[in-house]
Amino acid sequence: MTNDQTSNDPMSTENSPNDAPIMVHTTCADQDEAERLAAETVKNRLAACASVGPPVVSIYPWEGKIERDAETPLTLKTTRARFGALREYFDERHSYDVPELLAVEVVDGNADYVQWVRDWVADRDGDDQPA
Repeated sequence: MTNDQTSNDPMSTENSPNDAPIMVHTTCADQDEAERLAAETVKNRLAACASVGPPVVSIYPWEGKIERDAETPLTLKTTRARFGALREYFDERHSYDVPELLAVEVVDGNADYVQWVRDWVADRDGDDQPA
């Protein structure tokens, strides 16, 4: 492996584990909520990119019965370092009592894209409070 390959490795050990990219999956009650949360999280640098998917049908147990609801999936790209703040943001602003929020480790990726995610969500001012 050449030095160029090592320096372009998005999972390089030169980066802090907290800089590791993650994808966060959630579902929202509808398209409007998903787009609102997507825009807010990117604006507040909690995520570098938010992808709103088409509606899906979710089937799950809730309060003793099986529910079937239409939901809108939302996928966010961020870092481990920002996940805590993202979770707090969703706890305060998501319409569900118990919002689904699942972080998935990214094991490999386009080095330029991964760096772009890191750069966008970096807490430049030391301020963890969303606007």
